[in-house]
Amino acid sequence: MATHLFQKPGESVWYVRMILPPAVRHAFGGRTKLVKTTGTSNKAEAMDRRLPILALWKQEIQAAKDGKTASRDLWRQDLADKGTELSKQVDAGLLNAIKRPPKAKGGTEAEILARMAQLERDKASFLLEIQELEDAGATGLVEAMRQRLETPLPSVVDVVQEAAQVSRTVSVMLAERKYGLSPGEVEEAVVLTTFPSVYRPVSPITSRRLELFRAHRVKDGIATKTVDQQESKLEKLSAYLRDEGQPLTRKTIAAWLETLGLSSKTKAQYLLSGSTFWRWAVKHDPHWQDAYQGQDNPFTGQELPKLRGKAKADTARKAFTPEQIQELYTVAKANGNQTLCDLIDLGAHTGCRVEELAQLRKESVAKVEGILSLKIEDSKTVAGIREIPVPPALLATVERLIAESTDGYLLPSSGGNKYGIRSDSLSKAFGRLKTAQGYGKQHVFHSVRSMVVTLLLRGGVPGPTVANIVGHETGLVTFDIYDEGASPAQKLAALKVLSYTFE
Repeated sequence: MATHLFQKPGESVWYVRMILPPAVRHAFGGRTKLVKTTGTSNKAEAMDRRLPILALWKQEIQAAKDGKTASRDLWRQDLADKGTELSKQVDAGLLNAIKRPPKAKGGTEAEILARMAQLERDKASFLLEIQELEDAGATGLVEAMRQRLETPLPSVVDVVQEAAQVSRTVSVMLAERKYGLSPGEVEEAVVLTTFPSVYRPVSPITSRRLELFRAHRVKDGIATKTVDQQESKLEKLSAYLRDEGQPLTRKTIAAWLETLGLSSKTKAQYLLSGSTFWRWAVKHDPHWQDAYQGQDNPFTGQELPKLRGKAKADTARKAFTPEQIQELYTVAKANGNQTLCDLIDLGAHTGCRVEELAQLRKESVAKVEGILSLKIEDSKTVAGIREIPVPPALLATVERLIAESTDGYLLPSSGGNKYGIRSDSLSKAFGRLKTAQGYGKQHVFHSVRSMVVTLLLRGGVPGPTVANIVGHETGLVTFDIYDEGASPAQKLAALKVLSYTFE
């Protein structure tokens, strides 16, 4: 029969080890085994200390197999907390007994009984809890407990230990009634009240909850990529809660953020994911509602360092200049990458997002009010759905792309990524190009879009017209709600401000 005990090389202390079944490893953060020290080098003593550890692990494994939610773990937390508090009271009571041995007479018995009653706040409230059990059908329990409490014991130590045992028994019985524990769980409850330090909280952000959260977000039409990113962030938080044995609180989240080593902007995205999950759980998960009733969203109100002045400017994205984008075009052409040249040409003359360009098809090129235009039929915002006139400098490129297209798209792509994003390979190709030319994280393809906006505004194009061209909202009801926008002729005239030398 396996003892589950082992010693690490060079150490005399005994450890407990249990191999996790593959089917439940996801519930333990992907770990393949559980290991915990017994804290002793005496094997006989280690044999005894391993029992409560193994008992708890077995229950956790069974819970994972049964697919129990984290809310069912509430009773474990409850009893472990009570066990911890009781251990402190017992230690205090025993220490007091050593410092002040009981006298033969002179009110000592009353003093002992008073200390004993304080182990569960006071004797009256303790018996009220017992009464709850008797009301539930435990006939005669109140009288039995009263007699047990009032029976004289030979020493203060005996009184303290007896009171502790009574408290453990009652705590287990109350938990059994409140949570409907099974016989096996009652046995585990006894272990938890006696050895509370072996309790290891289970993250409330369970795989099942994430699965339901994901389904809800997808149903609401949230992009798969966004859902995946949120789920990934929540999985990291869940792993932290499990590994650190911490509850989901504002303080814990703050400590977790400190471990990430990310910018404040990225941490804010983590907090947004957590807050979105919290709001969903509070609204749709009854067990979550019970577990966190009355608790504020711990993801809100977190303080994050804010960049100021030069530090903020040094991390902000920057627009390309016409000279810089012309240089990149020249390098791409020298490398024989015509697709990259066409991408730069289209972006520099329209200000389109890279995925908008990647989604352009032959039928996207059509006349609007007599002017040949590119029809952006899907975008990240409503304002992004628009028509952009083809300026004279771009006409030859568009005609050639239509003629050379083999799959209906203007720009060839090696294929979309798992989210169906055609621009993935195009973005990476542009990223390699600009990096090779010495540009860092502040310059990306979106910097081409920023350049176009800057050039149009500096060329005297009215702000609302610029917004119509690049697909931005102005933030003003007059323009965003009531105005039909600039005409194709007005937009075409505006785009003629853009001038490059691509060769």
